[in-house]
Amino acid sequence: MMFIRLAALLFACLATLPAAALDKVRFGTNWLAQPEHGGFYQAVVDGTYARYGLDVTIVQGGPQVNNRLLLINGQLDFYMGGNLIQPFTAAERGQPLMVVAALFQKDPQILMVHPDSPFQTLPDLKQATLFLSQLTVASSFQWMKSEWGFRDAQVRPYAFSPAPFLADKNSAQQGYVTSEPFTIERAGGFKPRVFLLADYGFGSYTTTIETRRDMTGNQSDLVSRFVNASIEGWANYLHGDNKAANALILKLNPDITPELIDHAIRAMKAYGIVENEDTRTKGIGTMNPERVEKFFNAMVKAGVVKPGTDWRSVFSFDYVNRGVALKAR
Repeated sequence: MMFIRLAALLFACLATLPAAALDKVRFGTNWLAQPEHGGFYQAVVDGTYARYGLDVTIVQGGPQVNNRLLLINGQLDFYMGGNLIQPFTAAERGQPLMVVAALFQKDPQILMVHPDSPFQTLPDLKQATLFLSQLTVASSFQWMKSEWGFRDAQVRPYAFSPAPFLADKNSAQQGYVTSEPFTIERAGGFKPRVFLLADYGFGSYTTTIETRRDMTGNQSDLVSRFVNASIEGWANYLHGDNKAANALILKLNPDITPELIDHAIRAMKAYGIVENEDTRTKGIGTMNPERVEKFFNAMVKAGVVKPGTDWRSVFSFDYVNRGVALKAR
């Protein structure tokens, strides 16, 4: 009886102790909330981050927000990057950034054409008018010139309106496979023919997780937990109940619609944007250093990044390729 009373007293004392505090983390995205960020919001709403001991605040990006700079300045702990050109540039400039995971195995960049146009493959578009943004001209289009022989004379400014493309059946417009084909279908009444640059050799990983070099050195366990939880979030978003995550995305970004979310998720699955042969054994978020080096060399050839840049200085492969969340798939 004495043992039972002591055990009960000990349990009562433990029950009054505060729960272990979660590590506060600020994670900045590179644009407003959208389904292409869905796995991160999933990990917030379904408690995955909390289960890993993290209290994560997602700080949205946008046209007037530079979350990468906030990361460098220590105001954010992690940042959702785009393709690998930006980390290569960070290496050129000696910025203390580290890419620790890549949630998208394929860059979702596309060129799209009218379904009744004569263009059947990406190389066919060397005869088309191309509506491209300045950012695209400075990056992936340089690769298109280097690898496929495209010409500057083909380019017309893309002001993020589909009207010029809709009016010209011999043109092609840039976009993301997860969004612009849906927009064109609604605006033009037809499904465009889509050419995914990744399927023609544009080998960048995208939707990266970046952090500072001091985080990988001094808080490696926190980095590992954030990466693993984000991977689980993406597995659950694609294969589990994502209603709460989508509701949060819709709340944060009124320009998003449920129909666009459905299209984006279907496209991510159909085109292997998040999951491919590598992720089936290594897990979502996997990165291969040989593939990164190959893409770096392609960007050097295209004149986008400088030869001799120590690209390895901004990559760590220690936090991925662990087979996290394979059961969820």
